[in-house]
Amino acid sequence: MKPTILAGLAIALGATGLMAQVKVKSKAEAEAINALVNAAKSGDNDATIKAADDLLTKFADTAYKVTALNMESSAYHRKGDDDHAQVYAEQVLVADPKDYQAPLLIGETLVTHTRENDLDKEEKLAKAEKDLNLAIENTKAAVKPNPQLPDDQWEEYKKGEIAEAQAGLGKLYMARKKWDVAITDLQTAIAVDPQPAYLVWLASSQLQVGKADEAIATCDKLLAQPNLAPVYKQAATGVRADAVKAKGGAGKL
Repeated sequence: MKPTILAGLAIALGATGLMAQVKVKSKAEAEAINALVNAAKSGDNDATIKAADDLLTKFADTAYKVTALNMESSAYHRKGDDDHAQVYAEQVLVADPKDYQAPLLIGETLVTHTRENDLDKEEKLAKAEKDLNLAIENTKAAVKPNPQLPDDQWEEYKKGEIAEAQAGLGKLYMARKKWDVAITDLQTAIAVDPQPAYLVWLASSQLQVGKADEAIATCDKLLAQPNLAPVYKQAATGVRADAVKAKGGAGKL
């Protein structure tokens, strides 16, 4: 997942610019917000988590609450602690049901951590589906968080967020083995944002429904990308080999 737009703005515009967008009640609160912004700016996840906790503990009614919770949730996610990431993302939705980053994170992490033999598999996927669709709905309705952000950049950002949620739905339907639905969602996401992971998922889904030629074409498109990360190169090569085998041919890269 990408960092939240508000976290990005915090880093790009600095504490002074962002604090002008919220009602700060005291110098101490402003200093706590500044500490959080600086922690996020440093890329130190543990420092970000501590600074967010400090702000929310000392100033529970801060107008910066949703932003702080989102930053803390994202920091936990980057640390690989998705249990805590989801806890804070759920708190975001309690504070602001119209937030779009929190349901996207919740939906994606639920899909990622759901296993084939989980007894509560469908329960988790149903919640993930609800949250991913909420992320799409909320993103479409979201207003620009800062007037300094150009309109075209804001619209491009929203398109990327929606594509990410759409790809999450594609992966969700892969888990349900509803391959045709997965293909549709993934193609929709790729049309906007052709991330390597999305292409691997698409090729795998195409192979599952017997569309070996299309799977090969998708893999070839991905493998033709310069500077492709080894993990995606390996995955695409594997799917392509399986597709060639399914056709009964040797194929060639």
